[in-house]
Amino acid sequence: MYKGIIIPLFYLGPLEFFSKLKEHSTKTILIEKQEHFPKQTYRNRAQIYASQGKLDLIVPVVKGSKVHSKVKDVKISYDFNWQRLHWLSLQASYRRSAYFEYYEDDFAPFYSDKPVYLFDYNQALFELILKLLKMPLTYSFTDTYKEDYEQFEDARTTIHPKQQSPYQSKPYFQLFEDRQGFLNNLSILDLLFNQGPQSLSFL
Repeated sequence: MYKGIIIPLFYLGPLEFFSKLKEHSTKTILIEKQEHFPKQTYRNRAQIYASQGKLDLIVPVVKGSKVHSKVKDVKISYDFNWQRLHWLSLQASYRRSAYFEYYEDDFAPFYSDKPVYLFDYNQALFELILKLLKMPLTYSFTDTYKEDYEQFEDARTTIHPKQQSPYQSKPYFQLFEDRQGFLNNLSILDLLFNQGPQSLSFL
């Protein structure tokens, strides 16, 4: 029996991420803050259901030096207007969903404000999503990097967009389901915009 979970912070994380947190909600939840930033993960990408199918939204990061950067020190790049692209994609994908307009004003500032650090950006989004899900959580951050956490479920590498996940979402209505079928384990926003206050019951 695990004492809790150690898990990274993701950008608009997938349902599997929030399901893990719900599963461990009465145990110890550690957010990894000291790891070296791994590329091509959910830490700076989210997957949504667009009209043509699955779409990756990627937050570009400032190219670091040859020395690996800790995830807490990774800076967001604004060399091109990715925020406008992400917001337009979210609007195009979810404008007709049942709850997009209900939550629109909560998320809009994240696509105009320009925070420096990816971790801070992800944390602010994470806290907003927990609030909207009505999912109270107590969590803390790692202060050093450890390879092993005995008696903890280690989810630092297991929730990954490039790996086939064993997680199966509880089916819910998706706006473009008639075109592509049900898409599993998308960003929490897909669930939130389609199911609104009922979202937590699907995790």
